[in-house]
Amino acid sequence: MMINDLTVAERRVWDAFPLGAAVDFGTMEVTTAEDAAAGAGWGPERTVRARVLRALLLTAPQEEGEVAALKIAGARITGRLELKYATVDSVVRLSECHFDEVPDFSGAQFTYLNLTKSVLPGLRSARVRVDGGLRLTGCRFRGPVKLTGAQISGTLFMERAEFTAADDEPALRLNQAEIGEELCAPGLRADGEVRLGGAHVAGTVDLRRARLHRPGGTALAAETLATESDVVLRHADVRGRIELRGARLGGQLDLAYARLSNPGAMALRVSSSVISELWLRDGPPMEGVLNMRRAQIEVLVLEPDMLPEKVLLNSLTYTSLIPHEPAQRRLPMLERDAEGYLPYSYEQLTAAYRRIGDDDAARRVQLAKQRRHRATLRWHGRLWGYAQDATVGYGFRPLRAAVWLLSLMAVGSVAYAVHPPSPLKADEAPVFNSVFYTLDLLLPIIDFGQERAYAPEGPTQWLSYVLIIAGWILATTVVTGVTRTVSRQ
Repeated sequence: MMINDLTVAERRVWDAFPLGAAVDFGTMEVTTAEDAAAGAGWGPERTVRARVLRALLLTAPQEEGEVAALKIAGARITGRLELKYATVDSVVRLSECHFDEVPDFSGAQFTYLNLTKSVLPGLRSARVRVDGGLRLTGCRFRGPVKLTGAQISGTLFMERAEFTAADDEPALRLNQAEIGEELCAPGLRADGEVRLGGAHVAGTVDLRRARLHRPGGTALAAETLATESDVVLRHADVRGRIELRGARLGGQLDLAYARLSNPGAMALRVSSSVISELWLRDGPPMEGVLNMRRAQIEVLVLEPDMLPEKVLLNSLTYTSLIPHEPAQRRLPMLERDAEGYLPYSYEQLTAAYRRIGDDDAARRVQLAKQRRHRATLRWHGRLWGYAQDATVGYGFRPLRAAVWLLSLMAVGSVAYAVHPPSPLKADEAPVFNSVFYTLDLLLPIIDFGQERAYAPEGPTQWLSYVLIIAGWILATTVVTGVTRTVSRQ
């Protein structure tokens, strides 16, 4: 395809292409606005028609001994650059350019594509294939970018790129994409939904300092995302939902220093995900709901201060919980579960403390579990629970039994020393001892021969009933608590 009506600007591009030479229109002193955002006002000296570029890439002759490449900077590109299903063997670099219409690269195949710092009304590139890297660094998109099903052998660069949604469309679609190296997008800004659902990234997804804003909706949709390394959202500002249900992350999900806000709705969902490490630390408290149901996390780095008011933890599994915090700081996480009392959550926290040898914290968690469980019982179960809690702390405070026993023994010994009971058979009764008589009443099994030889009367008789009942309660709760403790060992 030959175009005979080339302008001066287009002739420069046409002649440079076979040699792989760069054409920089930004150096021409024809305007004071070198920013591509002002490109709509650039004149013919910086304007290139899209059909000229298409003809170059698809039909232009090659120069023997040279490597053809399209390298343009600072141009205004008019018309639609239509490369749908085309195969482009040459390097394409259109940096700091202004596109009047949305380019269509759907199904196309490139060796290398670079649109650094360009301004575009959108981009259609579903199922595009790039054998090298794709650079969208510093680009500004005023409409949706569609990279669904893209196959990029190298790295996808989107540092400081800006994406703006049109109406209810996502700002950026990368769902089902295959990226052979990394998704490098620190400082990315998106006003609208970013979709990564079903994508596979061989390396890191770097969204450090990203600004993802879709208040009340989904800011980052990454269901079933699979990465072989980290997903980094450190220092990110996310207004809306982060959806990572079913994700498989080989490295960290780093949310350190991040602000996550979606008041009254889901802020972060990692349910049914498998994650090597999840970092939630050094940031402000999360606003919204944190859903970690059925997630499997090897290392959970979670600062209590970042927790929101409502969490969902049913069947969450983790091996290590960092940083090491007292049980009193961790228990509110379990108490905020919107599904109420979940025994499994308490067992997970107990196991985490036991793995690092903090048995005291583990006992505190188990005691909190029994108290929480008590609130779910009927009145007689709650009454018995209060008795176990007050006497021996459900078996996790065994010294309380000794305190109760000594206290009751002291009361009984003094009372029966002042008002000794009458012997049933004066000539056969052993010498009365108020201490051992009290122990006979308190201890259901041990028999010192005092109780059956003497009969108290009046108030001391009622005291004996109290001591007998208290002794049975203490004995039963101690046995129950010891059995529970031994069974968990």
